[in-house]
Amino acid sequence: MKKTHSRVIPSYALYGDQAQPGWKNAFDFEWIPQRSGPNNWEISPHLHESFIQILYLTHGAGEVLLDNAKWRVNAPCLLIVPAQTVHGFHFSGDVNGPVVTATQRPLESLAALVMPELLQTIRKPAVMALGAEGQHDDALMPLFLALEREARAPAVGQFAAGMSLLTALLVQVARLGQTTAPAPLALSLRKTAQIEKFRALVNAHFKKHLPMAFYASQLGVTPGQLSRLCREVLGTSSLALINARLIHEAQRDLVFTSSSIQQLADALGFADEAYFGRFFRKHTGLTPREFRAKALQSMLRPDGWPGTGADGAAAP
Repeated sequence: MKKTHSRVIPSYALYGDQAQPGWKNAFDFEWIPQRSGPNNWEISPHLHESFIQILYLTHGAGEVLLDNAKWRVNAPCLLIVPAQTVHGFHFSGDVNGPVVTATQRPLESLAALVMPELLQTIRKPAVMALGAEGQHDDALMPLFLALEREARAPAVGQFAAGMSLLTALLVQVARLGQTTAPAPLALSLRKTAQIEKFRALVNAHFKKHLPMAFYASQLGVTPGQLSRLCREVLGTSSLALINARLIHEAQRDLVFTSSSIQQLADALGFADEAYFGRFFRKHTGLTPREFRAKALQSMLRPDGWPGTGADGAAAP
């Protein structure tokens, strides 16, 4: 997890576990109670920077936060949580169903080749009510169970098999895409639009280190109102969202480019390398050089990211 600091959005591979870099090819399978149960069925708002999750509630109910809206859900339903989507859950004690977590970028690459329209399904958060109980089990559950077998028993071609099964599962999700979703709980359309505009502004300007007053003025609110809006809708502050975006970009550049730390600091809008280093260490616990060395070394490991699987590892 990113440093547990009130101004940083928690980022996990799976809830409560150390975040894993998205350049590692990985998928994981679990059942919802495995981690939600020990957490009293309450999963606080967090995000996965590089991983998509697909949840199939077969029993129980709850409330779901997906970025800028809360939903009341009842089984059976599907939840799609793309990478970088802030999400949280409050489940009833009888909830059950499978959860699949996978690196999103390889899925997108595969979808672009075999069925480009799947990209929208992969990238868009969704809550899909499935109507009569058990109606869609024959189409969905065999694929989830096949993914469980692949995740539990590592073998040659495990990742390729997992991605293929996930693609088949997403095809089924796309076919169900016309199903009417439940209405979100009371979050106004105005607040939804404001959050979407703020996220777009952050993506466009985060390297400029603009004052919060700039973003607030673009939304027609005060900086304090903007931060309260972010806490209400996303569960974190407006500054935390900007800082998380900077850290995500820095981590990606450290791994995928050969630029010097000074060059990266300049590209990300920091006054000097030392300031960038302090900022990066504050939010990750590592210096940029330490992170780069550790990440590149891990990419050379033959075992990649070990799934957490059957020993009680995670739910969302």
